[in-house]
Amino acid sequence: MKKRFTAIAALAVAAAMSLTACTQSQNAAPETQAAAETAAQGSEDKAEESAPAPAPAPSADAVSLKMATGGTTGTYYAYGGVIANILNGKLGSLQLNVQSTGASKANIFLIDDGEADVAIVQNDVMDYASKGTDLFEEDGAIESFSAGAALYAEVCQIISSGDIKSVEDLKGKRVSVGDAGSGVEFNARQILNAYGISFDDIEVNNLGFGDSADALKDGKIDAFFCTAGAPTTAITELATTNSINLLGIDDEHAAALQNDYAFYTQYTIPGGTYKGVDDDVVTVAVKATLIVSDKLSEDVVYDLVKGLFDNKDAITAGHAKGAELDPAYAVDGISVKFHPGAEKYFKEAGVLQ
Repeated sequence: MKKRFTAIAALAVAAAMSLTACTQSQNAAPETQAAAETAAQGSEDKAEESAPAPAPAPSADAVSLKMATGGTTGTYYAYGGVIANILNGKLGSLQLNVQSTGASKANIFLIDDGEADVAIVQNDVMDYASKGTDLFEEDGAIESFSAGAALYAEVCQIISSGDIKSVEDLKGKRVSVGDAGSGVEFNARQILNAYGISFDDIEVNNLGFGDSADALKDGKIDAFFCTAGAPTTAITELATTNSINLLGIDDEHAAALQNDYAFYTQYTIPGGTYKGVDDDVVTVAVKATLIVSDKLSEDVVYDLVKGLFDNKDAITAGHAKGAELDPAYAVDGISVKFHPGAEKYFKEAGVLQ
């Protein structure tokens, strides 16, 4: 079966790159996505982050959990390593073992195959998996995982040049929508559809973030979609040499999008994030989300989720994305069921009924 092959291939990478746990003090902005990972799973934001160092040795009775993340140059891997290092040092009950993988789609297969217990994925990709749609249409619904907590925003950014100042202006233009079959491509299709624009109404280009920025700079395309943390290095570098527009998504179209796809949330990119874009721009975002195997006990998942929020400051000191940890944010835009252990914590925190 296709998904079993995908999971086994991802596990082979994980076995080669597995660490007991890891951390590195990083506060760098996300980097351009590696093309191979983008094609494999879509739109996790990437960062050039160095290999993390081992965490303290576990206690003898700690529950060992395999944690699937992403590529070794990506934010998922580095951030997962920081989480593991902090929690392994703070919680005697758990020992997180970080694995490098092909990210969201591969991670869901790894949990389904019992090769991982915990993973970081995009909340839109986990929605597709739970319903057997879009990226999982050929594989069917996967029901072996639950949500743990949303961690941080992966922002849907639309960059254009010249007189293209709104999403409506994209009709008839040359637009890069991300690599073919990627999460970015699905985000682009959904956002355009909310404005009554289909891929037939644009000249579709399938390029990764770096190639899209280069193509816009060279006048080969008019706009491109990028789903990643803001600021994104590819856009930052483009804005230093070229005048860019950052297109907003107004409340009416954001509401229509959220009505169809519950995993979207509104997000404001502050003015000054990119050179030449001085005003705040409101768009939508998906979320990097911790998921867990349904085989895990309520107590184990409760300790894991509580540990995240109890140790926010320490996690933030190790990685800038930790600053976005917030219980209310962690439950917003999550369209699949929460694990009972996560649900118990969020009810105690007063953010779930």
